[in-house]
Amino acid sequence: MRALVLAGGAGSRLRPLTDTRPKPLVPLLGDPFAAGLLTRLAGAGCDRATFLVGADARPFAGLVALGADRGVAVDVATEERPLDTAGAARRALAGQDAGPVLVANGDILTDLDLTALVAAHAESGAVATLALTRVEDTSAYGVVVTGDGGEVRAFIEKPPPGTVEADTVNAGTYVLDPDALAVFPGDGPLSFEREVFPDLLDRGAPLLGYASDAHFADLGTPARYRAGHAAVLEGRCRWPHGQGMTVDGGVARHATAEVAADASLEGPVTLGHGVGIGPRAVLRDVVAMPSAVVGAGAILEGCVLGEGAVVGLGAVLRGDVVVGDGVRVADGERHEGLVRLPEA
Repeated sequence: MRALVLAGGAGSRLRPLTDTRPKPLVPLLGDPFAAGLLTRLAGAGCDRATFLVGADARPFAGLVALGADRGVAVDVATEERPLDTAGAARRALAGQDAGPVLVANGDILTDLDLTALVAAHAESGAVATLALTRVEDTSAYGVVVTGDGGEVRAFIEKPPPGTVEADTVNAGTYVLDPDALAVFPGDGPLSFEREVFPDLLDRGAPLLGYASDAHFADLGTPARYRAGHAAVLEGRCRWPHGQGMTVDGGVARHATAEVAADASLEGPVTLGHGVGIGPRAVLRDVVAMPSAVVGAGAILEGCVLGEGAVVGLGAVLRGDVVVGDGVRVADGERHEGLVRLPEA
């Protein structure tokens, strides 16, 4: 089975973390996010994965080795202009005539049972199967109305709460028949949400909605990125840990990380390869990427430290602070609130 991974976004909301790496290669629990995703795709029977990216494939070169380690042949498909969520998929599937295709987003953290999703698609005879999740406030989403058997009956865009009985929305993971996009001619931008699925329904094509209580959350901002780590550390989402990582009491720590005996780690905290935490340092809700260093007496709360970032002695970072790769915060320096270092 083949997988398509939608990864064409610029990752601008995650800067400066994405100034030096694309979103799928930002670490999650010690490994690039894509490594965990490829592990899950392999477990669902995918032996090939195509990452649909922007105009430049070079930043994604490391994906090939990540896939090989997991038994998945990875290739990267570029687009000379943005093709929206389905345009690049249509191009990638041109000429494919066998087997279902699993479509995933390159920045959505989910422990959805992909094997069960694929099986439900095969059993239903649907042209496309959409993973659905439930929300309390439907006014911010496009609601998918399904029948008792999961068949999709309608798409309703952002209905006010209480105006429709359905509370299920598109969760961004699909299974498609290989010719599902063949009825959409051309090679330009195309949207799954706004065009493909509503049009297929209007044409009478069978669509299946697969509702699940699995964890679904995007990692598109630093706060959501930290929240994704918390969801895994607190047991609300099952996700593969990187090699050498251990989890204890809400703290994920690589075997090579060095933490002073009197430092305080109050989870959720994630310490990557080679991280150093000095004496009397206090960390709460922190993700520290490989080789980051926190000096003695520093206080960090609600922070992400990029690879090789250094926080000086007695520095205080609180609120929603991101320190980019290799950036140094001086001794005693204070930052609170929405702060990105270096500043844009």
